[in-house]
Amino acid sequence: MRRRGGRSMRALRRVSEAAALAVALLGAAAASAGPPGRVVSINLCTDQLAMMLAAPGQLVSVSHIAADPRVSPLAEEAARLPLNHGQAEEVHALAPDLVLAGPWTSRYAVNLLRRLGVEVRELPVAERLADIPATVAQMGEWLGREAEAAALIEDFEAGLAALTPGPGSRPRAVLHYANNYTSGAGTLADEILALAGFTNIAAEEGLVGGGTLPMERIVMLAPDLVITGQRYPGASRAEAVLDHPAMEALRDRRAGGVSDADWVCGTPHVLRALARLVALHAEVR
Repeated sequence: MRRRGGRSMRALRRVSEAAALAVALLGAAAASAGPPGRVVSINLCTDQLAMMLAAPGQLVSVSHIAADPRVSPLAEEAARLPLNHGQAEEVHALAPDLVLAGPWTSRYAVNLLRRLGVEVRELPVAERLADIPATVAQMGEWLGREAEAAALIEDFEAGLAALTPGPGSRPRAVLHYANNYTSGAGTLADEILALAGFTNIAAEEGLVGGGTLPMERIVMLAPDLVITGQRYPGASRAEAVLDHPAMEALRDRRAGGVSDADWVCGTPHVLRALARLVALHAEVR
């Protein structure tokens, strides 16, 4: 019995040693593989962070939306890259080592790419200013650009600390987009408005997250500042509310120079929207 027990223990040790060796070899292989050489982004927000952090030649394609200056602060940079439409077939043909996506990216495309053996990583949405450093660090880790991500985070945090409104009252503001869409409490836009020194009337009205605030109600609430969305060619009927005669009473309160592109995604570019809002706070106050 002792002999069989001894043999069993020796066999178990050999298995454990073999397992440890396998783990070590896998770790060494992962370390030697290095950062992905061919990266494709199929989401507007991952497009932006990848363009800010990727090494030269590492990012081989971004989504076609990234080249639209109305929603992308890096449209010129994106236009110099091959653009994709997020279709699994076209992305697979680019032979990527890594595909960057978001939680709202087409599930069909993401799942098909994974079935085809392509590595797809999904970056969480930055819903608060405090989330932005974490998403930048995550992207830096995925691309093997940790040092560049750390520098970008340092610049962002320094810029954020420098942008504070002057003392005084808190003017009331509202975001007004097509179909009377706005942002209420708990959103990144609401936090940016608050940090710039404004009170968000949609949050005052009890709206949580994104939703609609009737135009008639906006007029009755008489905000001090109306931040209106940018127009698109071939405008839809949903955009008609932006020019409705009832909004004429608030026309002189409409903000200029606040680009949707700067805060449509939670990236360090939100500092530009915040800077403009801080300046507007001084004017409105």
